[in-house]
Amino acid sequence: MASWPDLEQELGRWAGLGRTASLWWRDDDAVRPGPKLRRLIDLSKSSRIALALAVIPGQAEDALGKVLAELPEARMLVHGLHHENHAPDSEKKAEFGAHRPVHEMLGDTAIAWENLTARFPDQAMPVFVPPWNRIADDLVARLPLARLRGLSRFGPRAAAQPAAGLLECNCHLDLIDWRGGRGFIGEDQALDILIAHLQGRRMGSVDGAESSGVLSHHDVMDRNSWDFLAELLARTQECDGAHWLTMNEVFRLP
Repeated sequence: MASWPDLEQELGRWAGLGRTASLWWRDDDAVRPGPKLRRLIDLSKSSRIALALAVIPGQAEDALGKVLAELPEARMLVHGLHHENHAPDSEKKAEFGAHRPVHEMLGDTAIAWENLTARFPDQAMPVFVPPWNRIADDLVARLPLARLRGLSRFGPRAAAQPAAGLLECNCHLDLIDWRGGRGFIGEDQALDILIAHLQGRRMGSVDGAESSGVLSHHDVMDRNSWDFLAELLARTQECDGAHWLTMNEVFRLP
């Protein structure tokens, strides 16, 4: 199992090649201010690492804009519309899976973006984060019709541009063990996953240009999750082989 020295060694290999491993941070399911969101904002401030907050437009409170204004580099991404499951019981949850007509889903994505940008014009970014990281291929191809220019889901991307006018950059490490009690996945496993993606990028088995994304969920995280995230940010912020990107760097949108 991996340890912190293993991560340092991997980042050292990047530095030895004259390369820097780019990383970025996304947090999902934001709807309202509160102590947990305050902790997230404080961690972003203290680490000086930019935050992408995937906001659910149909549930979000206007007060989110005020608290996020403390972080000039923070951006709100479009996390579905209502975060409602439309999949049958026999299938994995999805709000924008292949269970509804594509024109209906496209209408919902357009409403979601208009909702977010109308209320948070200085913070909203036209990047779609499908709930449960699942989205029908037919809808991906049409997202630019809803004025969405970016897509973020989970796992190594198959293509930097899955459709004309659309840039994809995903997350690769989720801190939550959704199948095992919704607690922290554990330090060893988290480091294993992150190091594996970094190695894959360095060696060319996955897209080396896709920044390694770390995914947190402030509303359900336990103490161990918070402790790991804080240590990861601190260690990599001080490392020559790593660089945390702002959202404008992750999604270089026209």
